Amino acid sequence: MSDAGEAGVRKFSAEPLGVDWIHGSPSAKHNTDPDLQVHWYDEHTVLLRQNKAIHYEAPFLYLLFGEREAVLIDTGATASPEFFPVRRTVDDLVEAWLARNPRDSYGLLVLHTHSHGDHVAGDGQFLDRPDTMVVGGDRDPAWTYFGFADDPEAVRPLDLGGRVLEALATPGHDAAAITFYDPWTGFLLTGDTVYRGRLYIEDWSAFSRTIDRLIAFADRRPVTHVLGCHIEMTGKPGVDYPIRTTYQPDEPPLEMTPAHLHAVRAALDEVGPHPARRAFADFILWPEEA
Repeated sequence: MSDAGEAGVRKFSAEPLGVDWIHGSPSAKHNTDPDLQVHWYDEHTVLLRQNKAIHYEAPFLYLLFGEREAVLIDTGATASPEFFPVRRTVDDLVEAWLARNPRDSYGLLVLHTHSHGDHVAGDGQFLDRPDTMVVGGDRDPAWTYFGFADDPEAVRPLDLGGRVLEALATPGHDAAAITFYDPWTGFLLTGDTVYRGRLYIEDWSAFSRTIDRLIAFADRRPVTHVLGCHIEMTGKPGVDYPIRTTYQPDEPPLEMTPAHLHAVRAALDEVGPHPARRAFADFILWPEEA
Protein backbone atom coordinates (compact mmCIF):
# COMPACT_ATOMS: atom_id res chain seq x y z
CA MET A 1 0.00 0.00 0.00
CA SER A 2 1.31 3.41 -0.90
CA ASP A 3 1.47 4.83 2.64
CA ALA A 4 1.98 1.58 4.53
CA GLY A 5 4.93 0.63 6.63
CA GLU A 6 6.25 -2.85 7.32
CA ALA A 7 3.73 -5.64 6.52
CA GLY A 8 1.01 -3.17 5.63
CA VAL A 9 0.95 -1.45 9.02
CA ARG A 10 0.30 2.27 9.25
CA LYS A 11 -0.41 4.87 11.90
CA PHE A 12 -4.13 4.87 12.59
CA SER A 13 -6.68 6.41 14.89
CA ALA A 14 -9.06 4.94 17.45
CA GLU A 15 -11.45 7.86 16.99
CA PRO A 16 -15.13 6.84 16.67
CA LEU A 17 -16.22 5.90 13.16
CA GLY A 18 -18.92 8.56 13.29
CA VAL A 19 -21.13 6.79 10.76
CA ASP A 20 -24.90 7.28 10.71
CA TRP A 21 -25.80 3.73 9.74
CA ILE A 22 -29.10 3.10 8.03
CA HIS A 23 -31.29 1.36 10.57
CA GLY A 24 -34.51 0.58 8.73
CA SER A 25 -37.73 2.56 8.62
CA PRO A 26 -41.23 2.29 10.13
CA SER A 27 -42.52 1.02 6.78
CA ALA A 28 -40.25 -1.47 5.06
CA LYS A 29 -42.49 -1.28 2.00
CA HIS A 30 -41.71 2.42 1.57
CA ASN A 31 -38.04 2.24 2.56
CA THR A 32 -35.86 4.26 0.17
CA ASP A 33 -32.44 3.52 1.67
CA PRO A 34 -29.88 1.74 -0.52
CA ASP A 35 -29.76 -2.05 -0.54
CA LEU A 36 -26.25 -1.83 0.87
CA GLN A 37 -24.93 1.19 2.72
CA VAL A 38 -21.33 1.87 1.68
CA HIS A 39 -18.83 3.63 3.94
CA TRP A 40 -15.26 4.18 2.77
CA TYR A 41 -13.32 4.16 6.05
CA ASP A 42 -10.21 5.05 4.09
CA GLU A 43 -9.16 4.69 0.45
CA HIS A 44 -8.48 0.95 0.89
CA THR A 45 -11.19 -0.10 3.37
CA VAL A 46 -14.97 -0.32 2.94
CA LEU A 47 -17.63 -1.11 5.53
CA LEU A 48 -21.05 -2.15 4.24
CA ARG A 49 -24.41 -2.76 5.88
CA GLN A 50 -27.39 -4.57 4.41
CA ASN A 51 -30.67 -2.69 4.49
CA LYS A 52 -33.00 -3.92 7.25
CA ALA A 53 -35.94 -3.55 4.87
CA ILE A 54 -34.40 -6.39 2.83
CA HIS A 55 -33.49 -8.57 5.82
CA TYR A 56 -33.97 -7.82 9.50
CA GLU A 57 -30.51 -9.20 10.36
CA ALA A 58 -28.90 -6.23 8.53
CA PRO A 59 -25.40 -7.73 8.69
CA PHE A 60 -22.23 -5.75 8.19
CA LEU A 61 -19.76 -6.83 5.50
CA TYR A 62 -16.13 -5.79 5.11
CA LEU A 63 -14.19 -5.20 1.89
CA LEU A 64 -10.43 -4.74 2.30
CA PHE A 65 -8.12 -3.90 -0.59
CA GLY A 66 -4.52 -5.03 -0.94
CA GLU A 67 -2.12 -4.46 -3.78
CA ARG A 68 -2.71 -7.90 -5.34
CA GLU A 69 -6.30 -8.71 -4.35
CA ALA A 70 -9.20 -7.66 -2.17
CA VAL A 71 -11.02 -9.73 0.42
CA LEU A 72 -14.76 -9.58 1.02
CA ILE A 73 -15.64 -10.86 4.48
CA ASP A 74 -19.22 -12.22 4.45
CA THR A 75 -21.80 -11.83 1.68
CA GLY A 76 -24.99 -10.90 3.49
CA ALA A 77 -28.35 -12.44 4.34
CA THR A 78 -30.09 -12.54 0.93
CA ALA A 79 -29.27 -14.72 -2.06
CA SER A 80 -31.20 -13.01 -4.85
CA PRO A 81 -29.23 -10.41 -6.84
CA GLU A 82 -32.56 -8.82 -7.74
CA PHE A 83 -33.33 -7.99 -4.12
CA PHE A 84 -29.77 -7.77 -2.80
CA PRO A 85 -27.15 -6.95 -5.46
CA VAL A 86 -24.06 -7.54 -3.33
CA ARG A 87 -22.00 -8.69 -6.35
CA ARG A 88 -22.88 -5.56 -8.33
CA THR A 89 -22.04 -3.32 -5.37
CA VAL A 90 -18.70 -5.01 -4.81
CA ASP A 91 -17.90 -4.87 -8.53
CA ASP A 92 -18.58 -1.12 -8.52
CA LEU A 93 -16.34 -0.64 -5.48
CA VAL A 94 -13.53 -2.67 -7.01
CA GLU A 95 -13.86 -0.72 -10.25
CA ALA A 96 -13.65 2.56 -8.33
CA TRP A 97 -10.56 1.36 -6.45
CA LEU A 98 -8.88 0.17 -9.65
CA ALA A 99 -9.55 3.54 -11.30
CA ARG A 100 -7.36 5.07 -8.58
CA ASN A 101 -4.91 2.15 -8.43
CA PRO A 102 -4.64 0.66 -11.95
CA ARG A 103 -3.63 -2.99 -12.29
CA ASP A 104 -3.39 -5.40 -15.22
CA SER A 105 -5.19 -8.00 -13.10
CA TYR A 106 -6.77 -8.03 -9.67
CA GLY A 107 -8.31 -10.81 -7.64
CA LEU A 108 -11.13 -11.08 -5.12
CA LEU A 109 -11.18 -13.52 -2.22
CA VAL A 110 -14.51 -14.19 -0.48
CA LEU A 111 -14.24 -15.38 3.13
CA HIS A 112 -16.59 -15.54 6.11
CA THR A 113 -16.71 -14.89 9.82
CA HIS A 114 -18.81 -18.07 10.23
CA SER A 115 -21.26 -20.34 8.45
CA HIS A 116 -24.71 -18.96 9.35
CA GLY A 117 -27.08 -18.15 6.51
CA ASP A 118 -27.18 -14.39 7.09
CA HIS A 119 -23.44 -14.27 6.37
CA VAL A 120 -23.13 -16.61 3.40
CA ALA A 121 -26.40 -16.17 1.46
CA GLY A 122 -24.83 -13.98 -1.23
CA ASP A 123 -22.01 -16.42 -2.05
CA GLY A 124 -23.71 -17.68 -5.19
CA GLN A 125 -23.49 -14.26 -6.80
CA PHE A 126 -19.69 -14.56 -6.84
CA LEU A 127 -19.23 -18.13 -8.06
CA ASP A 128 -18.91 -17.16 -11.74
CA ARG A 129 -17.02 -13.92 -11.12
CA PRO A 130 -13.62 -13.87 -12.90
CA ASP A 131 -10.44 -13.87 -10.80
CA THR A 132 -12.44 -14.77 -7.69
CA MET A 133 -12.10 -17.48 -5.06
CA VAL A 134 -15.06 -18.21 -2.80
CA VAL A 135 -14.15 -20.19 0.31
CA GLY A 136 -17.25 -21.73 1.87
CA GLY A 137 -18.26 -20.64 5.35
CA ASP A 138 -18.72 -24.15 6.76
CA ARG A 139 -16.03 -25.45 9.06
CA ASP A 140 -14.42 -27.95 6.70
CA PRO A 141 -13.67 -25.60 3.76
CA ALA A 142 -12.99 -22.53 5.92
CA TRP A 143 -10.72 -24.22 8.44
CA THR A 144 -8.98 -26.28 5.77
CA TYR A 145 -8.19 -23.10 3.81
CA PHE A 146 -6.45 -21.56 6.83
CA GLY A 147 -4.97 -24.79 8.19
CA PHE A 148 -7.01 -24.65 11.39
CA ALA A 149 -8.18 -28.22 10.86
CA ASP A 150 -4.61 -29.32 11.63
CA ASP A 151 -3.82 -26.61 14.18
CA PRO A 152 -6.84 -24.82 15.68
CA GLU A 153 -4.57 -22.65 17.83
CA ALA A 154 -2.65 -21.22 14.87
CA VAL A 155 -2.72 -17.58 13.79
CA ARG A 156 -2.56 -17.55 10.01
CA PRO A 157 -1.48 -14.68 7.75
CA LEU A 158 -3.69 -13.57 4.88
CA ASP A 159 -1.51 -11.64 2.45
CA LEU A 160 -3.47 -9.39 0.09
CA GLY A 161 -0.30 -7.79 -1.21
CA GLY A 162 1.16 -5.06 1.00
CA ARG A 163 -1.63 -5.72 3.51
CA VAL A 164 -1.33 -8.83 5.66
CA LEU A 165 -4.31 -9.77 7.80
CA GLU A 166 -4.23 -12.32 10.60
CA ALA A 167 -6.90 -14.99 11.01
CA LEU A 168 -7.63 -17.17 14.01
CA ALA A 169 -10.23 -19.81 14.75
CA THR A 170 -12.73 -18.60 17.32
CA PRO A 171 -15.45 -21.25 17.80
CA GLY A 172 -18.24 -20.99 20.34
CA HIS A 173 -20.92 -18.99 18.58
CA ASP A 174 -20.46 -21.33 15.62
CA ALA A 175 -18.03 -24.20 15.17
CA ALA A 176 -16.68 -22.58 11.97
CA ALA A 177 -16.16 -19.08 13.41
CA ILE A 178 -13.05 -17.11 12.42
CA THR A 179 -11.86 -13.70 13.60
CA PHE A 180 -9.78 -11.42 11.39
CA TYR A 181 -7.31 -8.74 12.46
CA ASP A 182 -6.23 -6.02 10.04
CA PRO A 183 -2.99 -4.25 11.04
CA TRP A 184 -3.64 -1.60 8.36
CA THR A 185 -6.66 -0.18 10.22
CA GLY A 186 -6.32 -1.87 13.60
CA PHE A 187 -9.74 -3.48 13.11
CA LEU A 188 -10.51 -6.70 14.95
CA LEU A 189 -13.40 -8.26 13.01
CA THR A 190 -15.21 -10.56 15.42
CA GLY A 191 -18.26 -11.58 13.37
CA ASP A 192 -21.07 -12.74 15.66
CA THR A 193 -18.70 -13.70 18.48
CA VAL A 194 -18.66 -10.21 20.00
CA TYR A 195 -20.98 -7.38 18.98
CA ARG A 196 -23.61 -5.13 20.51
CA GLY A 197 -26.44 -7.62 20.62
CA ARG A 198 -27.51 -11.14 21.50
CA LEU A 199 -24.40 -13.29 21.71
CA TYR A 200 -25.83 -16.63 20.65
CA ILE A 201 -23.57 -19.30 22.13
CA GLU A 202 -23.59 -22.79 20.61
CA ASP A 203 -20.80 -24.15 22.83
CA TRP A 204 -20.38 -22.41 26.20
CA SER A 205 -16.92 -23.77 27.05
CA ALA A 206 -15.56 -23.17 23.54
CA PHE A 207 -16.96 -19.63 23.60
CA SER A 208 -15.28 -18.99 26.95
CA ARG A 209 -11.93 -20.20 25.61
CA THR A 210 -12.37 -18.03 22.51
CA ILE A 211 -12.96 -14.89 24.59
CA ASP A 212 -9.78 -15.60 26.56
CA ARG A 213 -7.89 -16.07 23.32
CA LEU A 214 -9.23 -12.85 21.80
CA ILE A 215 -8.25 -10.90 24.92
CA ALA A 216 -4.70 -12.28 24.79
CA PHE A 217 -4.52 -11.67 21.02
CA ALA A 218 -5.74 -8.05 21.30
CA ASP A 219 -3.39 -7.34 24.20
CA ARG A 220 -0.44 -7.95 21.86
CA ARG A 221 -1.69 -5.78 18.99
CA PRO A 222 -2.82 -2.18 18.46
CA VAL A 223 -6.59 -2.59 18.12
CA THR A 224 -8.47 0.57 17.17
CA HIS A 225 -11.96 -0.92 16.93
CA VAL A 226 -13.62 -4.24 17.63
CA LEU A 227 -16.22 -4.62 14.89
CA GLY A 228 -18.92 -7.27 14.83
CA CYS A 229 -21.53 -8.00 12.18
CA HIS A 230 -24.77 -6.74 13.77
CA ILE A 231 -26.28 -4.12 16.05
CA GLU A 232 -29.20 -5.44 18.12
CA MET A 233 -29.07 -3.37 21.30
CA THR A 234 -30.96 -0.14 21.93
CA GLY A 235 -29.46 2.99 23.41
CA LYS A 236 -30.68 1.81 26.83
CA PRO A 237 -28.14 -0.43 28.60
CA GLY A 238 -29.15 -4.06 28.67
CA VAL A 239 -32.16 -3.65 26.38
CA ASP A 240 -32.22 -5.17 22.89
CA TYR A 241 -34.56 -4.71 19.98
CA PRO A 242 -36.93 -7.68 19.54
CA ILE A 243 -35.86 -10.38 17.13
CA ARG A 244 -36.94 -9.62 13.54
CA THR A 245 -37.09 -5.88 14.20
CA THR A 246 -36.78 -3.92 10.94
CA TYR A 247 -36.61 -0.42 12.44
CA GLN A 248 -33.97 0.49 15.01
CA PRO A 249 -33.85 4.27 15.39
CA ASP A 250 -31.97 4.23 18.70
CA GLU A 251 -28.95 2.09 17.90
CA PRO A 252 -25.62 2.35 19.72
CA PRO A 253 -22.46 2.56 17.58
CA LEU A 254 -21.12 -0.43 15.69
CA GLU A 255 -17.60 0.04 16.99
CA MET A 256 -16.39 -1.35 20.30
CA THR A 257 -13.02 -1.51 22.04
CA PRO A 258 -10.95 -4.33 23.56
CA ALA A 259 -12.61 -3.38 26.86
CA HIS A 260 -15.75 -5.04 25.49
CA LEU A 261 -13.86 -8.33 25.27
CA HIS A 262 -13.05 -8.01 28.96
CA ALA A 263 -16.69 -7.17 29.67
CA VAL A 264 -17.78 -10.42 28.00
CA ARG A 265 -15.18 -12.30 30.05
CA ALA A 266 -16.49 -10.74 33.26
CA ALA A 267 -20.05 -11.62 32.27
CA LEU A 268 -19.10 -15.25 31.68
CA ASP A 269 -17.42 -15.34 35.07
CA GLU A 270 -20.50 -13.86 36.72
CA VAL A 271 -22.82 -16.43 35.15
CA GLY A 272 -20.46 -19.31 35.89
CA PRO A 273 -19.93 -22.69 34.18
CA HIS A 274 -23.61 -23.45 33.70
CA PRO A 275 -25.05 -21.69 30.63
CA ALA A 276 -27.70 -19.09 31.41
CA ARG A 277 -29.25 -16.20 29.55
CA ARG A 278 -28.24 -12.87 31.08
CA ALA A 279 -28.40 -9.26 29.90
CA PHE A 280 -25.49 -6.86 30.36
CA ALA A 281 -25.05 -3.24 29.30
CA ASP A 282 -23.81 -3.82 25.73
CA PHE A 283 -24.80 -7.41 25.03
CA ILE A 284 -26.87 -10.38 26.11
CA LEU A 285 -25.38 -13.79 26.73
CA TRP A 286 -27.75 -16.12 24.91
CA PRO A 287 -26.71 -19.79 25.18
CA GLU A 288 -28.64 -22.03 22.83
CA GLU A 289 -28.86 -24.81 25.41
CA ALA A 290 -30.34 -22.59 28.16
